Amino acid sequence: MAERGSGVAVLEKPALASGRRQSGGRGVFAVWLGLLRTARPRQWVKNVLVIAAPVAAGQLVSWHAAARLALVFALFTAAASAVYLVNDARDAAADRAHPVKRRRPVAAGLVPVPVAYATGTLLGLGAAVAGAVLCNAMTAALLIAYLVMQIAYCVRLKHVLVVDLAVVTTGFLMRAMIGGVALTIPLSRWFLITTGFGALFMVAAKRYSEAVQMEDAQGATRALLTRYTTGYLRFVWQLAAGVAVLGYCLWALESGGVADASLLPWRQLSMIAFILAVLRYAVFADRGTAGEPEDVVLRDRPLAVIGLAWAAMYGMAVADL
Repeated sequence: MAERGSGVAVLEKPALASGRRQSGGRGVFAVWLGLLRTARPRQWVKNVLVIAAPVAAGQLVSWHAAARLALVFALFTAAASAVYLVNDARDAAADRAHPVKRRRPVAAGLVPVPVAYATGTLLGLGAAVAGAVLCNAMTAALLIAYLVMQIAYCVRLKHVLVVDLAVVTTGFLMRAMIGGVALTIPLSRWFLITTGFGALFMVAAKRYSEAVQMEDAQGATRALLTRYTTGYLRFVWQLAAGVAVLGYCLWALESGGVADASLLPWRQLSMIAFILAVLRYAVFADRGTAGEPEDVVLRDRPLAVIGLAWAAMYGMAVADL
């Protein structure tokens, strides 16, 4: 009996060890999956803005430029993901008390807080170093400035009225600038004004939508919104939309109101599509359903058609057709 019992014990040990190895493997996979979710893959679409300056300047015509922009896209994605990881690690305790944010991997315990901090730090430092080595010093400086500003936002600035809007807007503006910086393309003042106020329009529209939805669900979103009024946020996005349209029109008319070698004044005609796009997006802002800009842009077919029409007209302007 003793031998039989001993034999059973001997047979069980390898099985238990195998179970531990399998469990450990699943645990590592769960952590990696949690890190990926924390990096917000859905938000990566915002980083397509890195091609804005080269496209506006008509310099996206070579394999070298395309490869450099693909690299810049990857670097900015890494920097933005680093901020998400650090933010979620810092807010883990508060997120656990939130009805929605408690499902985030760090708050749910799927990703340990030290792992999130370490991964975010490595991604941020890696993006800055790679920008300096593979692009130029200005690209690295812009990435570092973005990281510092966003970390400051996570720690303090997201609790400061108006400044929070400015910081988020500046993040979008930096995305639009970095492609030109990496390719050493001079940035037009009208390009910066149009991009900056266009970003403020979308950011303020998102805050307005969140504030409207919060009226029916107290405490289900960011606390700072309780200090804004819906009237003020409506004023901000309407003002920003107006300035963005004005800036684009001045930009389009900068080279004159007549065609040069092209058949039609495509650059000036593109103002129509741009204004229609702003008006279409304003429909969702006015309804309070512009809470996720990427969803509005990607899912609304009329807006997509208007965007394609604008791209076609601007492309013909660049090509002098």
